[in-house]
Amino acid sequence: MSSSIYSYVVLFFFISIVPNIQSQPIAPAPTTESSPMINLTAILESGHQFTTFIRLLNTTQVGFQVSVQLNSSDQGMTIFAPTDNAFNNLKPGTLNGLTYQQQIQLMLYHIIPKYYSLSDLLLASNPIRTQATGHEGGVYGLNFTGQAQNNQVNVSTGVVETRINNALRQQFPLAVYVVDKVLLPEELFGTKTTPTGAPSPKSTPSSTSDADSPAVDDDEHKSSGSSAKMTSLGVILGFALFCYLI
Repeated sequence: MSSSIYSYVVLFFFISIVPNIQSQPIAPAPTTESSPMINLTAILESGHQFTTFIRLLNTTQVGFQVSVQLNSSDQGMTIFAPTDNAFNNLKPGTLNGLTYQQQIQLMLYHIIPKYYSLSDLLLASNPIRTQATGHEGGVYGLNFTGQAQNNQVNVSTGVVETRINNALRQQFPLAVYVVDKVLLPEELFGTKTTPTGAPSPKSTPSSTSDADSPAVDDDEHKSSGSSAKMTSLGVILGFALFCYLI
């Protein structure tokens, strides 16, 4: 009798616990799939006219920096890509005349660390600071003008101005715009002039010396004149005394 009761208790317990086990939610298996990485080099290569820009991005390591920042930032990025013709139209020796650090700054100057559509560029306050901002205290900003309704946007550096022709990509988090001129920052390529009429550092000492020299000559002239007079007077007095004694 006691064994029957025990069997009923075990059966009742089993019946009550099985539904609870079945009702527990099953956790989904972890997935290894992640969002696709944005490949800037592949985007530029699809345009077939950015060989020099790609090479400079690689040699300065700016391309690697862009890839890391682009896939880790929630601000996005805007890049202005000069064509090969744009680089070919530069004055001979322009790139070779830059130091390695200046080449890095030039590449960073073509990058804005935030996503901008064409219409956004016209609504933003000028100048828009680029990735090169802060190097050696420079602002490294870009100015944008144009007509939003016609999608006509011009970009100016203070040294060059050009129109943004089309976009290789315009989808958050990356916008890549084509430009027909290399964007030369004023901090590196601006004309440095001196104030009109300001004396050069080398001319100042010489002019001062020239101004002071007449005064020195006058003093010497006066001193030599006085000595000559005293000598003449001494000769006359001596001759007179000699005649008197004779």
